[in-house]
Amino acid sequence: MDKNDTSLLKLERAADDLRRGVPAVVTDGARALVLLPAELANTPALARFDGLAPDSFLMLTNNRAATLKVAGEDWTVVRLKRPAWMTAADIVAVADPTLDLASPMKGPFERLNHPDTDLDRAAVKLVKWARLLPAVIAAEVADGAALAANEGLMMVEADTVLAADMTQAVALRQVASARVPLAGAENTRLVSFRPLVGGIEHIAIVIGDPNRHEPVLMRIHSECFTGDLLGSLKCDCGEQLRGAIKAIEKAGGGVLLYLAQEGRGIGLISKLKAYSLQDQGYDTVDANTRLGFDVDERIFAPAAEMLKALGFRAVRLMTNNPAKVEGLSRFGIEVTERVPHAFPTNPHNEGYLATKKSRTGHLL
Repeated sequence: MDKNDTSLLKLERAADDLRRGVPAVVTDGARALVLLPAELANTPALARFDGLAPDSFLMLTNNRAATLKVAGEDWTVVRLKRPAWMTAADIVAVADPTLDLASPMKGPFERLNHPDTDLDRAAVKLVKWARLLPAVIAAEVADGAALAANEGLMMVEADTVLAADMTQAVALRQVASARVPLAGAENTRLVSFRPLVGGIEHIAIVIGDPNRHEPVLMRIHSECFTGDLLGSLKCDCGEQLRGAIKAIEKAGGGVLLYLAQEGRGIGLISKLKAYSLQDQGYDTVDANTRLGFDVDERIFAPAAEMLKALGFRAVRLMTNNPAKVEGLSRFGIEVTERVPHAFPTNPHNEGYLATKKSRTGHLL
């Protein structure tokens, strides 16, 4: 196992610990932060954390800080003082905007004058990697390696966290392939891809026997549990998935890449929180940023690497999202044509689709 594999293994283990409410350490070699996900704060966890490092503070993305009316300095990550009156429930409410109506009297907050660094950005990205809200309780520690060793905590390098998306994308390998006849596309094979050190799998749905010497008709489809499986009317994902399979079969073959990027990369639970905010009147863009995420957390390097592994270098891309065209092109795939892929609205998703058109540049 080489250095990159070892580093990614530590990253995955640190993320697993964080999801269980166990602190982790992030270091840039010179400095270190011990951190705990803010949304998992409770009284026992805080007591243990304070025993590790008593001088702690909160770290939020600038998007979430702006929602809390914290004056920013154009930093992507903001440090806030953790006042003595702040209980575990208060910390959770700071992290989770679905609680804003239940606890509206937050603050006032005092921002620490600390421009964001790679170390700060890595700390917040690590909890994103764990599919948690991007907010942490953190403390600087003099010797991160000693703390991790003495307390049985995972420690990960900041540069490993910041480069993890690309490192995992280029480390994707085919791990299984099987013929799976689909309704409307019986000559179909599913090919699964997994990073070398584990992690979430992506699936290529290869319909027919597409020619590798000419641009292949294909779609990048981010998984959507609610739309694809349950038939949710809040989005058009299920229609896009089934419509793409039908269109590729009709065209004589092609590829659909089913990527594990639920909720534009924020994960299923955070997506449900975004839906809750939409029920309060926020659109899909403001819901994501209010949670502290970017509007779209995805990268399309995994899609490009999967296409290359399957033998495709040029595509006719079925999408309404110009970012997907740019994303594939950036990672070495030639997009010879953008094929429109839109479906009629319904009363539940017309606002969502209008927002995609007006605010995220979708060609609808």
